[in-house]
Amino acid sequence: MRHLFKKQIALPQDHGSWVFILSPLLVGVFAGGNFSRGVLYLVIAAMSAFMLRQPMTVAVKAYSGRRPKTDLPAARFWLLIYGLISALALLGLIFEGFGYILYLAVPGAPVFAWHLWLVSKRAERRQAGVEVIATGVLSLSAPAAYWVSVLEYDPAGWWLWAFTWLQSAASIVYAYLRLGQREMSQEQASAWKRSDWLRMGIRAMLYTSFNLVVSAAAGLFNLVPKFVFIPFFLQWAETIWGVARPAVGWKPTRIGIRQLIVSTLWTILFILVWRTP
Repeated sequence: MRHLFKKQIALPQDHGSWVFILSPLLVGVFAGGNFSRGVLYLVIAAMSAFMLRQPMTVAVKAYSGRRPKTDLPAARFWLLIYGLISALALLGLIFEGFGYILYLAVPGAPVFAWHLWLVSKRAERRQAGVEVIATGVLSLSAPAAYWVSVLEYDPAGWWLWAFTWLQSAASIVYAYLRLGQREMSQEQASAWKRSDWLRMGIRAMLYTSFNLVVSAAAGLFNLVPKFVFIPFFLQWAETIWGVARPAVGWKPTRIGIRQLIVSTLWTILFILVWRTP
């Protein structure tokens, strides 16, 4: 039995991905403000579905020759465990009257299949576009948690989805910028002018600037709470700081921790301002 309990098969190894499921879940739950049994079922279903990605990826790697076939029993074991937990939690949601939430899982199937196809082709790394789309799927847990929390469908849930996806997309683009900066040598960095660094960071700045403008405009027209732009201002300021102070020579862990801190602060601030009239 010991060979079944392998952490690298049971748990996601890209630790930065946890925030992309936890942040929208927390946003949705706290925006609704009602911690019911249905919310518990939803959280369990979302987390078990998220966890299922790791053993499935390991299985695909084993079948495509990237990992030893001896990993397959453990991968199948955890696929069964997570699949069973997810199915039971979904049944709980249905019995609680939230069967319509399951429609939000439909976009996840083709995106997940796309990811597994890339894994089989050894092409899953550095796929920023795929990651942005995948976080859009994960962000659907925000409206799901919100609707279950308020016990009914509410169009405001789509704003939660849009905002959490915008934040995640900008976070991914910014992370790739920082990783690109760290890969430059000191000699290359010293030869670059400020305009060169600005040009390198233009995509990340466009993402965070767009988020800031959209959130501020939505608040100005009373479509959402008026202070919802504040967490996006934090993310925008971090991006400006990162462009002005390139991460040349930084370790990936340092970049990841800083990203995690900013995303955590964004989540906390968003929850606070969303519940502020």
